[in-house]
Parts: sequence; C-alpha cells; structure tokens
Amino acid sequence: MGWLLGLGIAGLVLLVLSLALDGVLEGLFDGVGVLDGLFDGLLSLPVIAGFVSMLGFSGAIAMGATDVGVAGATAIGTPAGLATGWLAYRLGRVLLRDRSGAAPRHSDLIGASASVVTAIPADGYGEVLVRLAGQPVKLSAKSPAAVGRGAEVWVEAALSPTAVSVRPVER
Repeated sequence: MGWLLGLGIAGLVLLVLSLALDGVLEGLFDGVGVLDGLFDGLLSLPVIAGFVSMLGFSGAIAMGATDVGVAGATAIGTPAGLATGWLAYRLGRVLLRDRSGAAPRHSDLIGASASVVTAIPADGYGEVLVRLAGQPVKLSAKSPAAVGRGAEVWVEAALSPTAVSVRPVER
C-alpha cells in the first residue's frame, strides 16, 4: 500500500509543479520533433498528474478497505485514474477556449483621458498615466504644445507600444 500512496503523493507534487511552473516543463520539449506538441493535449502534465494521483490514492483506498492485493488495487485505480485524467483534459480544454477576457489593445488608448506625470515640452517627450482596463499604465507621451505636470490630456494616437501622442484638454 505504501507505493500506491507514494504514487498518489507523486501525482500531487507533479500537479503542483505543473501549475507553479506554468508550462515551463512542457516547454522543455519544444522543437524536439517527435515530442513537439505531445504535451498539449491528452499527455499534458495536469492530465498525467491527475491520472497518477488518482491511480495511487484510489488503489490505496481499495487495498485498505478490502482484501484485494496489489494487482486488484491497480485494477481498481486504473479506471479511476483514467476518468480523472479525462476530466482534467476536458477542464483544461474548456479553460483554454475561454476568450471572454480579451486583452486591451493600443487602439483602446485613443480618446482616453490621461494625466501628465512628467512635463511634456513642445514637440518633445514626457510621461502620462493612463487607466487601461482599470489598470494604471505609464507611457511616454509627445505633444505639439508644452504641457505641464498634473495637466489632463487626451490620447490622440498610439505611436508605439510604449508611446502615445496627446493633446491638452480644452476647458
């Protein structure tokens, strides 16, 4: 029964590692040819971890609750492990297909209000603080006119991933 419990614990450790390292272990086999893409589906680490841990724990429970031997415990644990692995695979596919939280784009900045944190000289660069999807983002900013620190500006265009063109808010 000890080795079945060890298998269950090893599966849990593998699951924690696969979640904590977030795909690093799968990335070790990128570009290997035959192994390329092998860990993306049914043989992903969470699926393998679910199978191994359920095989070990359900086998240990079966062995402790009944008089079955190691072969009987393994025969009981294998279908439980397969079912758990299949559920982990299905859950992973559902989570990967969820595209409800689209990432904000640079075009979302256009028309946004920002405040100047570093003064912007005429035709020069300063810094602004913009709220993008509720998060503060500090960007380089260029303006045709000089804008002082603390002034409110509107974003006119995204010049690059880290820079925008702004104009002062007219009041």
